Amino acid sequence: MKQIAKISGIAYLMIFIAGFYANFAVLEGLIDSSNQHITTTNFINNHSQFGSGLLGFTIMLFFDVLLVWSLFNLTKSTSKNLSYLASFFRILHAVFFCVALLKLLHIYELTNNVSNSIKLQQVVTELLLDFDTLWTIGLLFFGIHLIVLGYLIIKSTYIPKALGVLLVLAAFGYIIDGMAKLSMSNYDDYKNIFEVIVIMPTVIGEFSLTVWLLIKGFRKKSFKKHSIKTV
Repeated sequence: MKQIAKISGIAYLMIFIAGFYANFAVLEGLIDSSNQHITTTNFINNHSQFGSGLLGFTIMLFFDVLLVWSLFNLTKSTSKNLSYLASFFRILHAVFFCVALLKLLHIYELTNNVSNSIKLQQVVTELLLDFDTLWTIGLLFFGIHLIVLGYLIIKSTYIPKALGVLLVLAAFGYIIDGMAKLSMSNYDDYKNIFEVIVIMPTVIGEFSLTVWLLIKGFRKKSFKKHSIKTV
């Protein structure tokens, strides 16, 4: 169990690093939501930077899939059925993000050594919209995953219950933001508010779990496992 905690902690940490770099340091810096021409020009002129962002997203996806296995093994003694359910929804999230990532890869291919054009701008805009929609749907499934994982942690006797509560709060942040983005035509007017609803509980909840997993995984004292069998 100590080794599983170590793997899970490292995987979560890599997701934080790779995801924040790819999304916030690279992708958001290249996109100007109010100007298709500038966005397309940025992709063309910063092609290598865009490629490094895609690599970051790929690394994030790899460790996300790794967590399906490690978190299942970490929580299965509490409830194997619920652990399977949590894994299923995290896999769904990974599948949707993988398909979304292919949209960015298509943009990468289209903007390699080409000149800007209205047609290219339209295609890039459509692909970015598809990427955002697919990732949002995937995050809804991720939110459900966090609810089940949070419940498993709350029922566990070897992981602090507070971490489970924080994950459930983070889950509702993902779900509220995702539903708003998919249903509200004026979502951009409230984007900053919804980002706070997502980012704050996510950073507090998932990063707290990451720190706990790393401490449990790397400290010399053995990891003691106790559990209560549930459905």
